Amino acid sequence: MTFEIGEANIEYRDEKHYMGIRVQTPFQGMFGVVDKLRKELYAWFKVQGIHPEGPAFLRYHVIDMAGEMDIEFGIQMNRTLPGDSHVTPGVLQAGYYANLTYRGSGMRGNKALIEWAKENGIRWDRWDDAKGDGFRCRYEAYLTNPQIEHRKSKWEVDLAIKITDDHGGLVRRSV
Repeated sequence: MTFEIGEANIEYRDEKHYMGIRVQTPFQGMFGVVDKLRKELYAWFKVQGIHPEGPAFLRYHVIDMAGEMDIEFGIQMNRTLPGDSHVTPGVLQAGYYANLTYRGSGMRGNKALIEWAKENGIRWDRWDDAKGDGFRCRYEAYLTNPQIEHRKSKWEVDLAIKITDDHGGLVRRSV
């Protein structure tokens, strides 16, 4: 398997609307659950006659590698849409994010970004939650179309974690 990890940086991101399905699941087996959620959400879009307007992503609301992960599979949209009891609208908050792109291993990509942030004194917009590490906004956007490239090891992924407002002047670009 080939691993590629891009340069980490900080950038300001505007608020982004999305439609998503949120669940709690153990880390063990989580990616099987994510595959199921991806299929459900794309099927929901098809039934509603809606075309995705942005990349799909996996959002981590609360991380507990030894317990339950609070995650959400979503698709970015240019507008707010009504949902239902299973698929709900949400927002990726505006603000400064530490980010990098990777291909291959999500564990390696996350480790690289976390180490870079520590080396540069970057603080996540996070808190201790009774169920694990809570994050204001942490997600992995899938920049590769899974309908075209089925091998996840080949997908280009944008990993982004919202940081505190004091970002130390390391801002490089805005999206």
